[in-house]
Amino acid sequence: MDTRVLVVGEVLIDVVRTADGSVTEHVGGSPANVATGLARLGHPTDFATTVGTDDHGNACLDHMQTRGVVTLPSSRTAEPTSVADATIDDSGAATYRFDLHWNLAPVPIRSDVGHVHTGSIAATQAPGAARVLTTLREARDRATISYDPNARPSIMGEPESVKPVMEGIIALSDVVKASEDDIAWLYPGRRLDDVLDDWHALGAALVLVTLGPEGVAFRVPATGEVIRYAAQVTDNAAVVDTVGAGDSFMAGLVSGLLDAGLLGSPDTREALAAAGVDQVTDAVDRALATSGVTVTRAGAYSPTREELHTERG
Repeated sequence: MDTRVLVVGEVLIDVVRTADGSVTEHVGGSPANVATGLARLGHPTDFATTVGTDDHGNACLDHMQTRGVVTLPSSRTAEPTSVADATIDDSGAATYRFDLHWNLAPVPIRSDVGHVHTGSIAATQAPGAARVLTTLREARDRATISYDPNARPSIMGEPESVKPVMEGIIALSDVVKASEDDIAWLYPGRRLDDVLDDWHALGAALVLVTLGPEGVAFRVPATGEVIRYAAQVTDNAAVVDTVGAGDSFMAGLVSGLLDAGLLGSPDTREALAAAGVDQVTDAVDRALATSGVTVTRAGAYSPTREELHTERG
């Protein structure tokens, strides 16, 4: 577990306003959730992002630090911290307003970083997206890469405008995880298995699609067969919410692949590309287990290894 991971992406404050006038705030952002998930699973984790010097920025930094994540000093910016404002009406429907600031500074990559993860808004939002791409290109000769498109249509615009950007990152990546909603938005009418084949052809060795309560489908690198595994939450009554479940899945997956020697260096890149189903099963199981714990807690909860053992025990 000594391989250091670098996560590049947004952290923001989610502000939720309900019809009764109450307002709650909490730290969010898909890459931030992945970073805390990896750190909580025992992996040394750096985080490159943008946070302001305002109270929201302080809250974000405190949140990451208490979960064991090292937020790089280059992340501090004079711009305000990004905010996602959700207003919930009487029917429960949400209206969103975003105030995003994503002008990423050059990302210093420590010599012991063996894996880099990115995704979501950060990978497509100008001007910082260009810096994300530069970071991936600089890291690829000595580190493996994972990517979660985590499509946000209300922010990203039309799929045709962001698809080339996403596919460019997929071509640099070793592992790509998307949701079935991502696939439906990006490739309407396409068979899931065909999309997995296409992403593998672009360059990603292991490609997976989460299927909500149905679990996950993934393409085995060595054989090309598509395997489906069921989710690990068997009692639907135990589900509190699904906030952060996909991010928790991603953290568990990367954690499992690092432990299996299938991520973390150029040599492991070759091992992953040749991996059969037996070699990736434990990592997929860990991903399902971490997300299975997350949905039984409120918000984007990140479980520890001890919690995973307790849940299974």
